[in-house]
Amino acid sequence: MMLVFLTVGLLFLVAWLLQWLWNITMPQVFSLKEITYWQAFRLLIIAAILFGGPNITLG
Repeated sequence: MMLVFLTVGLLFLVAWLLQWLWNITMPQVFSLKEITYWQAFRLLIIAAILFGGPNITLG
């Protein structure tokens, strides 16, 4: 059960990191708008679908 909470927490942390990196880089380099937390979360999901994401097998 603890693994589930750690996984979900890590997912939210990575989404926040993506948002932060996007917002400090993309507006300055490419003149793009800043994104919200939930937009970063959706980008993370899309990237996992397109590029395979982590392959975790238990047992």
